[in-house]
Amino acid sequence: MDGFGARLRHAMDTRGPLCVGIDPHPELLERWGLPFDIDGLARFSQTVVDAVADRVAVVKPQSAFFERFGSQGIAVLESTIRQLRDAGTLVLLDVKRGDIGSTAAAYARAYLDPSSPIYVDAITVSPYLGFGSLRPVIDVAAEHGGGVFVLALTSNPEGASVQRAVGADGKTVAQHIIDEISQLNVGVQPLGSVGIVVGATIGDTGHNFMNINGPMLAPGIGAQGGKAADLRRVFGDDLSRVLPSVSREILYAGPKSSDLVAAIDRSREACGLVVNTEG
Repeated sequence: MDGFGARLRHAMDTRGPLCVGIDPHPELLERWGLPFDIDGLARFSQTVVDAVADRVAVVKPQSAFFERFGSQGIAVLESTIRQLRDAGTLVLLDVKRGDIGSTAAAYARAYLDPSSPIYVDAITVSPYLGFGSLRPVIDVAAEHGGGVFVLALTSNPEGASVQRAVGADGKTVAQHIIDEISQLNVGVQPLGSVGIVVGATIGDTGHNFMNINGPMLAPGIGAQGGKAADLRRVFGDDLSRVLPSVSREILYAGPKSSDLVAAIDRSREACGLVVNTEG
């Protein structure tokens, strides 16, 4: 199997640069007229799967909103993942795991080993136990052609005190993370499989993304205040590796599948016009 970076590059080139989240917030279930229980979760997820499968480059379920329903919620998540993968859709599970040693390896096996019932194409991870703590996850991903998205510059205000802290060499913590990932992706064609997460609403960061040679996930487009046009302020003119992520802006259009599809098409067009325009 091709590495995740190659699969993602193909998906972005053929389906457009868009990641759609599946975030079953309680208020979204209520908005859709669904009960806040396992049946409502299952119906919500099925409706979104029917709308997004095979239409976008990546789908990103938020694990926490399934986990809160316990084992039944995990069963719905497993079914959602399986249906998306059966449709040929890349699945990025938003779990933001971060641990060390054998525990990190166990998380990696849970999500990135094809023998797992929660097997996905890529996961999100936190590097703030030290970038080296991610090595077990990166190794398992490489073994099975998976991907890893590392939190770098997030939009929550609390993140800046850690991510933008400056070391003795004058570089921020986030820049060190970006540079470490750049080393992992050197020479990989057409795209490395280790990427970063950078909030779409954070503006000009003053960070250097030029050498990363990996995907850059940009959540926050839509209901969180970010616009596709803001991506240039964050990443500069080279947006070829940027994967904008839209969740609530699309999900608010439900519950009719046709309305979800129309919202997906609008977001994909808006992001594509920005990402695919030179200069």
